[in-house]
Amino acid sequence: MNSYDVAVIGSGPGGYVAAIRAAQLGFKTAIIEKQSLGGTCLNIGCIPSKALLDSSHHFHDAKTHFKEHGIEIDEPKVNFAQMIARKQGVVEQTVAGIKFLMDKNKIDLYEGTGSFKDATHITITAADASTQEIEAKYTIVATGSVSSELPFAPCDGKRIITSTEALSLEEVPNHLIVIGGGVIGLELGSVYLRLGAQVSVVEFADRIIPGMDGALSKELTKVLKKQGMKFYTSTKVTAVENTGDQVTLKAEDKKGEEIVLEGDYALVAVGRRAYTGSLGLENVGIEVDERGRIKTNEHLQTNIPNIYAIGDVVAGAMLAHKAEEEGVLVAEQLAGQKPHINYNLIPGVVYTWPEVAGVGKTEEQLKEEGVDYKVGTFPFRALGRARASMDLDGFAKILADKNTDEILGFHVIGARAADLIAEGVTAMEFRASAEDLTRMSHAHPTFAEAIKEAALAATDNRPIHA
Repeated sequence: MNSYDVAVIGSGPGGYVAAIRAAQLGFKTAIIEKQSLGGTCLNIGCIPSKALLDSSHHFHDAKTHFKEHGIEIDEPKVNFAQMIARKQGVVEQTVAGIKFLMDKNKIDLYEGTGSFKDATHITITAADASTQEIEAKYTIVATGSVSSELPFAPCDGKRIITSTEALSLEEVPNHLIVIGGGVIGLELGSVYLRLGAQVSVVEFADRIIPGMDGALSKELTKVLKKQGMKFYTSTKVTAVENTGDQVTLKAEDKKGEEIVLEGDYALVAVGRRAYTGSLGLENVGIEVDERGRIKTNEHLQTNIPNIYAIGDVVAGAMLAHKAEEEGVLVAEQLAGQKPHINYNLIPGVVYTWPEVAGVGKTEEQLKEEGVDYKVGTFPFRALGRARASMDLDGFAKILADKNTDEILGFHVIGARAADLIAEGVTAMEFRASAEDLTRMSHAHPTFAEAIKEAALAATDNRPIHA
């Protein structure tokens, strides 16, 4: 039996990063993966969806913007099979990169399903049902999550689908019905909208991306409607039926009136749930909460002292970068270090176009908490860089404490918002004031100038270019 200092169950962003950091710190480390290195994110989540988003974005630009840029081409056509093949190539390259990192850091990879025999022994069951056992002083559970389903509309993988099937369709739908107006639904809806599909989004809440700042939701709704996406908010889905070559969705709006939609596919994007099914938690008595997530303390330690859990399998935002930070935190704690994570500063991003990103408090949260705050906003269309690239939609928004000027929330919708949000995270990590951002030189012409201008608007209502 092989013995290890640290064993990691699951090789998604949280798991493989935890394993690498543990190995860097001198721990003899093993990682267990039942399917493919990289987990959901690299194989059927973040990476393939961004590949398709980029491909569809290029196609959309070729159809709508190239002529104005002085680029004349024949009417572009979608080779959807090639688009899917390129996506898969990106996935395979990325997964191969993780394998390289495992080898480089001398991390032993075990292929199979890991299950606790007891607190220090893990049974690994391979695809051919053969088993082996390893011993580990510490174990980090990083098994991630799976798509949630509606009880009255189980996904059949044919017409009623999850994000997994939506990433590998063999055709561009004529009409894609998306159940859920969150990140996954809007991103995949955007892919097929750009490629020519009619896309209808049905959302139970009164707005899309309900967890983000309300101003971002309002702006994104306006822009996506302009692109052709249809929205049914404050709408409750009551039935979804696969009728053979189509799917029929029935719902009720806030007035109680019935809505019936017919499409080629219904994408169920109502969130994700922790995956713990094969871990054998009962063998060691690991506690879970009412939603099936593993309970941990502030150190991500379970009620079994040598077993930790990170990422989607524990409470908190289901984000790859949050899982990565938690993986590093656990590994460094085991080495006697004292790392920290400020969960208020884990940014959220939606990779539509324009992109949407936010960190810290939303305006709604500050109102609810009774915080005295001030707001500064600046529109992208006032930027020279935005005019040059024809990316005029969106704005930057900074929320600052009215008395101390400390930045409390940082929100962006617009081109490259996913990259711009890092400036907000950095500033807030060091408890910067809005005025601090106004004193920093921002290169011209860039989208980042919107950040400085929003900070100027927040400090003394004195933006230069608006």
